[in-house]
Amino acid sequence: MPGVVEFIDLLTERSRDAKCLLRSTVSTTSLSDESFLGRYQFLLYRLFSLAGLIPVGAFLVVHLLTNSSVLAGAASFQARVDLIHSLGPLLPTIEWVFIFLPMLFHAVMGFVIIATGVPNVGSYSYMGNVRYTLQRVSAMIAFAFIFWHIAQLHWMGAPLGGGQFDPHHAASSAAVALKPVAITLLYATGIIATVYHFANGLWSIGITWGLWTSPAAMQRANWLSIIVGVGLGAAGLGALGGMRSIDVEKAKEVETRMYKARQLLEGGISVEDTQQSTQAVSVSRVSSDETVKQGISSKNKE
Repeated sequence: MPGVVEFIDLLTERSRDAKCLLRSTVSTTSLSDESFLGRYQFLLYRLFSLAGLIPVGAFLVVHLLTNSSVLAGAASFQARVDLIHSLGPLLPTIEWVFIFLPMLFHAVMGFVIIATGVPNVGSYSYMGNVRYTLQRVSAMIAFAFIFWHIAQLHWMGAPLGGGQFDPHHAASSAAVALKPVAITLLYATGIIATVYHFANGLWSIGITWGLWTSPAAMQRANWLSIIVGVGLGAAGLGALGGMRSIDVEKAKEVETRMYKARQLLEGGISVEDTQQSTQAVSVSRVSSDETVKQGISSKNKE
């Protein structure tokens, strides 16, 4: 009966994947039972997977979707960046409590797992074992990329090959930072590794928490991981292309107008200042027009 045979094959393959994942996970339990990690390993592993899903994973989704709004233009991207920065003094606290500290915990635990694990993909080349190995490789690439990404946009600046990200000129400053082709290629590699790590992590998290244990559930989880990975990858790479294609000067004009309008609403500048700025621009344009006319008339006289 072909149907029964196919079902048995599927069950066997999925069981192998789950066993390989379990074997790889169990291989990390070489920690001494006397150590802190040995005593609280079950709790720490659950917190590790939870931190990767909720704070870090949620931030990744929001971050990539926000960046992809640049495809609708500089104004659209700037509006979303302004919304985030409207949190004001609360923003650094939210970033550290809900993003950076969970991300740091997830990274430290990840390196512990990598250091104590014994990859055996060479001996057991089942799909679950291959995914376990790729998950660890992508984790190291993602960690290095995220650290460099923050440093390149916020700490290093142009002298060290980066560009300071200006939240008031979001699209134009990002476009300047991504102008070198080598930087763009590094970003593309980092985005792919980070998205793969998160999407594939959804599958392994379900195994860890017992959300999908049957072959059918694992198959659905596979499709979920693929759909999430393709969607986020398209958003991240699309944002990368959108930022590179931005006209920096036009984007700056749009961002400056939005900044002045926001300052006006917040009371940062007065209506008189805005009118004076507008008049100055008008006078400058008139003077420029008169200079051009004088040049034309002098040529005609000659």
